[in-house]
Amino acid sequence: MAATKRKRRGSLEVQAKKPKRSRKDSGQPAKQAAGEKEVEEEDRDRIPGPVCKGKWKNKERILIFSSRGINFRTRHLMQDLRMLMPHSKADTKMDRKDKLFVINEVCEMKNCNKCIYFEAKKKQDLYMWLSNSPHGPSAKFLVQNIHTLAELKMTGNCLKGSRPLLSFDPAFDELPHYALLKELLIQIFSTPRYHPKSQPFVDHVFTFTILDNRIWFRNFQIIEEDAALVEIGPRFVLNLIKIFQGSFGGPTLYENPHYQSPNMHRRIVRSITAAKYREKQQVKDVQKLKKKEPKTLLPHDPTADVFVIPAEEKPVEIQWVKPEPKVDLTARKRRIYKRHRKLQQKMNRGSAK
Repeated sequence: MAATKRKRRGSLEVQAKKPKRSRKDSGQPAKQAAGEKEVEEEDRDRIPGPVCKGKWKNKERILIFSSRGINFRTRHLMQDLRMLMPHSKADTKMDRKDKLFVINEVCEMKNCNKCIYFEAKKKQDLYMWLSNSPHGPSAKFLVQNIHTLAELKMTGNCLKGSRPLLSFDPAFDELPHYALLKELLIQIFSTPRYHPKSQPFVDHVFTFTILDNRIWFRNFQIIEEDAALVEIGPRFVLNLIKIFQGSFGGPTLYENPHYQSPNMHRRIVRSITAAKYREKQQVKDVQKLKKKEPKTLLPHDPTADVFVIPAEEKPVEIQWVKPEPKVDLTARKRRIYKRHRKLQQKMNRGSAK
């Protein structure tokens, strides 16, 4: 037999061989048909699982990592964000000496187009960078009032990997820099649809509220169909510093005029406490000087005794006779006791003879 050549483009169709029937199978065709009907009925009654049939189109990937020198609360906050965002990736801590432009290369190596970078300074101040890598824009925030999932004792809970709703304050649409931040937050915190690590459920909501020139982040669970909310955590406050045109640098698009650096805030607090201490010392010095000054004697005011009622004068009595001495009752009782004791002793001696 001559061997048939296969075409490269797969035009040669391979026909499947028919299975050989055994004697037992050929004798029982009715039983096979009944078994097939039962399997079909079971498949109809079975509830299909939540398998997504769509295609994963939004390829957003977020890189979440930090610099060296962060404390435990920042580390827990970073882990909570990674757990709530299934489209995120982690990386090792970056050295403080490295420049921020290196993060763009790290994002390219990790195949990420967005980045959340936590920068710690003086082991007490925390800054957050939100960046669109590698072309920008990027925003720098001061993070305040951090409360993590482990710290908050909240009753809310949500499925790990579920997609959140994003709720924004109406003030985000009023000013242009807030509108830019809204678009950046949407692209970072929204979980892409049909992501392999995400779940096809929506059971919690991220809220971004503007109050006191700051952005307040909260995470709530959606309970049942009445849309009641129970807080899950974490929670933190973002104080905007600057918005840059590039990724981690470039021309400044917006600078917050209400921003006050933590160093300046601590300096003002120290100056207030020092001013209070100086005032107390000045008051003490004035009191000491007043004590050393000679007291000025004021002349007698004749009108000061107008409403004073004079006391009644008692007549002076002169005693010409010596007063009787007072009787000492205790000495008198002692003398009587001694006499009585001597009489008893004499009586006892007479009776003995």
